[in-house]
Amino acid sequence: MVPVLSPGFSSSSTSLVSQPPLSQQMSSSSVHSIAELLVASSSRLSDSHIEVVREEGLRHAKIKLDARQYKKPQLKVQLLEILRKLKVPLWSTAPISPEDVDIRKVSGALTNAVFFVSLPSIPTAKTLLLRVYGSSSGSLISRPRELHILHVLSSKYKIGPRVYGTFDNGRIEEFFDSVTLTSSDIRDPQVSRWIAARMAELHCVDIEAVGGSADPQGYDSLANVSSWLAPAEEVLALPGISNATRQELNIKRFKEEWAKFSSWVVTRSRTFGTRRVFAHNDAQYGNLLRLKDGTQGGIEEHRQIIVVDFEYAGPNPAAFDIANHFFEWCANYHGSTPQLLEATRYPSWEERKNFYLTYIRHSYVLADDPDLDDKALNAMAAELDKDVLTWGAASHAQWAIWGLVQAREDVEAGHTEPEFDYIGYAIGRMASFRSVMRSFNL
Repeated sequence: MVPVLSPGFSSSSTSLVSQPPLSQQMSSSSVHSIAELLVASSSRLSDSHIEVVREEGLRHAKIKLDARQYKKPQLKVQLLEILRKLKVPLWSTAPISPEDVDIRKVSGALTNAVFFVSLPSIPTAKTLLLRVYGSSSGSLISRPRELHILHVLSSKYKIGPRVYGTFDNGRIEEFFDSVTLTSSDIRDPQVSRWIAARMAELHCVDIEAVGGSADPQGYDSLANVSSWLAPAEEVLALPGISNATRQELNIKRFKEEWAKFSSWVVTRSRTFGTRRVFAHNDAQYGNLLRLKDGTQGGIEEHRQIIVVDFEYAGPNPAAFDIANHFFEWCANYHGSTPQLLEATRYPSWEERKNFYLTYIRHSYVLADDPDLDDKALNAMAAELDKDVLTWGAASHAQWAIWGLVQAREDVEAGHTEPEFDYIGYAIGRMASFRSVMRSFNL
């Protein structure tokens, strides 16, 4: 069986502007989930209605930054005060004036404004990543949950960036001297194996340690669609949405399809024992970094890949995380039609098998039985592939509804040429979901 990816459709109500490539020399510990790669307008970053997020074990500074003022001296003054209160090594003790600080903007988006903060006059001072929260992601992202996950992963499992501390509308993170992977990088067989190994390590994290539900049937992908449906329907009800778009998406029909799929996939997973893990849930190329110094320092080869941006992380089938990553092979967020997935780019069986075998070798499975032969490994890969194809439908559904929710600001503002065609993206993912449903005779 091959995965079903319908051709995407662009919305008649929007036109597209392709994004310029991001500099491959400017990566970070948390550069760019899908939203951050696709929207770049810091003027949207209103600081109203932003929840103050704190985490036990992390220092907090009661200061709020205005990301739009990052070129102004006053922001540097406030930033230095934050770093002193958070006791960031060297930054909090050295005699530093605002003029010494260099702030470079990496992205400005609906979910975050991200900056690199460096001190050229003191080479031993580590570059930092400054993240200022936006106000438009509340219906999609739980900031307290995200912060807790980041803190646990970095402090207990040495996964992802260290969080130095928080302030009222953001946080200070570790910076990785790295480059962001590209759409072609993730197709490289060696890089794909490294990604598989890192994903296997993440999937071994204790779900409850990062605040996940102990419910064996508690899947974030299913819960997300259910919780995002209401705000998605609100967007479709806006006067800026055409009747043709409403008919194309047909949310009433989708609810019926989703109820049928959810019941079927949960029953199937219970019957065949789908493995539930702590998943990243957004392993697209923009969330995967490669350290510039490679394996210097004696680290294992695959650990030069750094996984970042855990905004959507949580309990899910391992197969969902892998399926979602494979669909990202079909994306090119810097091409002429960044909202469309190209079906011909989906990994072949040999490419999927290359990923699966490394994933299995690095998972808990081999820890229990290290003497599995090639025949057994190949059989496990084939079974995993069936599960991946099954859960691919959930990926399409989740991101279709996500796209609708993200479209609200553009629709309300009447943007005819948005930075990213969220409606077109939603239509394409919805069409793919329905194609998969037909292939399953559901």
